[in-house]
Amino acid sequence: MQANARGSDVKKLYGAARHLVQLAAAIGLLTAIPAQAAEKLILAFGDSLTAGYGLKPNESFPAQLQAALRKDGLQVRVHNAGVSGDTTAQGKARLNWVLRSFPRAPDLAIVELGGNDMLRGIDPAQTRANLNAILAEFKRRKIKVLLAGMLAAPNMGSAYRAKFDPIYPMLAKHYGVPLYPFFMKGVTGNRSLLLQDNMHPTGQGVGIVVRNIKPLVKPLLN
Repeated sequence: MQANARGSDVKKLYGAARHLVQLAAAIGLLTAIPAQAAEKLILAFGDSLTAGYGLKPNESFPAQLQAALRKDGLQVRVHNAGVSGDTTAQGKARLNWVLRSFPRAPDLAIVELGGNDMLRGIDPAQTRANLNAILAEFKRRKIKVLLAGMLAAPNMGSAYRAKFDPIYPMLAKHYGVPLYPFFMKGVTGNRSLLLQDNMHPTGQGVGIVVRNIKPLVKPLLN
């Protein structure tokens, strides 16, 4: 009987200990979930300027923006969805696939497209229609957007520039989204901040883009 009683006591102690372990694990999971959920997810959706053409992965716009925001104490992850050479039409075509690949909807999308349309001389009306479709899809999904604008190169001529440049402020106003007027502000024209092609930014050039755009990004994460 004593042996049985001792055995019973041991089983009870073992059962209680196991229960405490399970409870501690559950509490650990519960406390881990809010920390994970608190991390903001940013989708950087663009072309080679977003992808980081000619740069190391940690020099790209998404990587440097993520580092800068984390340095400011924000829990954030910036996903690089830039594809070199992408036009607005190609961006529109892959948008739904990109969004479906996410575990959840991003808290913010930074849209940077249109530079390749301009360089190829694509009709600005098509560029506007494609960007309109992209912004409409983000709106439908209730995803915040920061629109990064582009400006036509001088060699495209004044007639083209007059049709292309207003696309971004017009769409930003229509959708009520913030506009960063020119993604390459402070970089274009400065050869020390550009790769040898005089088009794409160096890592230092990307740092200037991040510094300039960050004040617009941070309020959108609240």
